[in-house]
Order: sequence, then structure tokens, then C-alpha cells
Amino acid sequence: MAGINAHYHLSQWPVGSAPEPKVSAHRNEASPSGAPSGNTPSLKRARQGGEDYHLPVLLEEVTHYLAPKRDNLYLDATLGGGGHSEQLLRVGANVIGLDQDPAALSFARARLGDYRDSFGAIQGNFREFGEILETIGISGLDGVLLDLGISSRQVDDADRGFSFSKPGPLDMRMNPDVEVTAAELVNNCEEEELARVFYEYGEERASRRIARGIVERRQVKSFQCTTDLAQFVESMVPRRGRTHPATRVFQALRIAVNNELRALEEALSEVPKWLRPGGRLVVISFHSLEDRIVKSYLKRCSQAQVDRPEWPAPKKNPEHYFKLVINKGLAPSPEEIKSNPRARSARLRVAERLEKAASTS
Repeated sequence: MAGINAHYHLSQWPVGSAPEPKVSAHRNEASPSGAPSGNTPSLKRARQGGEDYHLPVLLEEVTHYLAPKRDNLYLDATLGGGGHSEQLLRVGANVIGLDQDPAALSFARARLGDYRDSFGAIQGNFREFGEILETIGISGLDGVLLDLGISSRQVDDADRGFSFSKPGPLDMRMNPDVEVTAAELVNNCEEEELARVFYEYGEERASRRIARGIVERRQVKSFQCTTDLAQFVESMVPRRGRTHPATRVFQALRIAVNNELRALEEALSEVPKWLRPGGRLVVISFHSLEDRIVKSYLKRCSQAQVDRPEWPAPKKNPEHYFKLVINKGLAPSPEEIKSNPRARSARLRVAERLEKAASTS
């Protein structure tokens, strides 16, 4: 487990648990789709509040579906700039925020300093949240938020190496303590492995061609700069439309460096152990690979029965932990996309913890 950077204030919370949740029906009538409508006051506040770290995506929808209650305990497992957590804290909820990026933690702590008696910020990867909660004496949660992907601040900071439009080191580590950088992958991986990474994590059709070109080029000069790699990829895969040819390659490298998909799978598997009955899991994904994992997991864990061709009859599903709150991924409103174009690919999925998993038969 990553070291806990314990600048948080949990001393007044009960050891081993937060107050027992008051399970009640959650509202679903705010709009025909069950989601809150466009420009509500708190969304306008977030847009106008001078947020210079990251504009929280689907802010009203996240708050609506988590349905926070005073004194209940929520985990924001990908804290970022703290925009979603702030909405929960405003109604009197308690929040534990995790983030592996120390810069994000520093910003969120300063932003949410007025809530220090009900907010805790801890450094760690969301895949480790179960171990972290055990360490600080927590036994259950009333809601979990996973806001996946990368923040605007990380993209806009050239020194982090996430952007192909700004010259900077080819880094891409969300946690600066991680040893492997994107430059090390690009300059050291075998051609076949590079092609696999580009194809599986970036869904890049020209993965083999790009990997072959990179291996040939690095024999003459290694890749150390973001724009160098971006321009090289563009020279091999000409631009078509508005999307830069290096977009998928950069996505693939970022996912590989941070082991994002495996981290997501591990985090999801932990959620049923910690979420109290009636508590909700809310996940925001930003590309099809993430959304596919979330969709598949929730579908598997929301079916009362499972069946296989070799079985004489269906059996009770031992992983029947959730009921789906919305059946399809929820996209941002046109108004939100207009004010925050980076939100356009976001998809939100929501599930509610059942009383207990079904027993095997």
C-alpha cells in the first residue's frame, strides 16, 4: 500500500464506523430521465467559483444519485480538485478523499479547509481504498464515487507530460513516486509489446505501424519530449478530422504507465465489502475501455441468477450485490458540454447496494 499522507481530521468520527445510515427512497423524479436538469444553482456556482484546478464533470448528477445525507460517510476515491466532495460536504456529509497525485491533494485540502472536521484527504491509489479504510478504522460507507480519467490541471501542466500539444517530459505518471515513465516504455519496450499497448489501451488501428516506426526511430534518437512523440506519430498517421493522430497513443501510454484498467477492476471488486445496504456506487468514465469494465461489472453483479449452457437450470448469483439505478450510461447535458468541452466523452453509471448477496444453491 502507498504511504498514507495523513493530513486529515477524523478524530471526532466514531472508531470503526460512521453513524448508521438512514436508508430511504432516493429521488428519481427531477427530470424525465431521473437525472437533474441543466443549469441548477450549484452547477452555476461551480462554474463561477474560480475553480482553477479542475471543473467537476456531471456535478449535479453525481450529487443527485449519491443523495448525500447529513452525518453519513462517503468515499471520493478520486478526489482531484475536490469539486464533487464539496457538494457532499455542503449538506453536512462526512467525506474521505483519496488521490495518488500530491498536487491534487494539496489543492483539495486548501479548497476544503473549512470542512476539516468532516473531511479527510489521504494520498493513495483508489485500488487500495479498502486497505486504507481499514488502517484508519472505518468499517462501512454510505456512498462511493469513482471519477476516472485525468484532470484538466494534469493535462494543462506541460511538466506532467500528459499533453501532446505542449512540449514537456514524456512522463504521464499520476503518482510521481511510480518508477516507470512513458519515456521508458516508448524507448525500451519490444515492438510487439508497444503494438499491444497501443491496440489494447488506445484502440489504435495503426498500432503495429506506429510501434515499428518508434523502434526504428529510437535507434537513432530516443523519445524524451511529448511534442517529439506526437509529431512523429502524426508523420506516420496523417490527421483526419479534428482528432490529433497521437490521441490514442497518448491515452494508451497513460493507461499503461498508471495501470489504470487493472486498478479500476481491483477497486470495483472492493466496493461491495464496504458499501452499506442502500448505499450507492457512482462511476464516471471517459473512454470506452473504462466504461466497458464498469458496465460489465455492474451487469454481472446486478443479476439475481446466472446460467451456463452446461447447467440444467439457472443458479442464484453469489455476486448479486447491486440493483441498477439507471440502466444506461448517462451523458452530460448539452449545456455542460458547451461550458466544458472536456466533459463530452463522460458517462455516468449508478448502482445501489442490496441488503446482502444471494446465497449459492
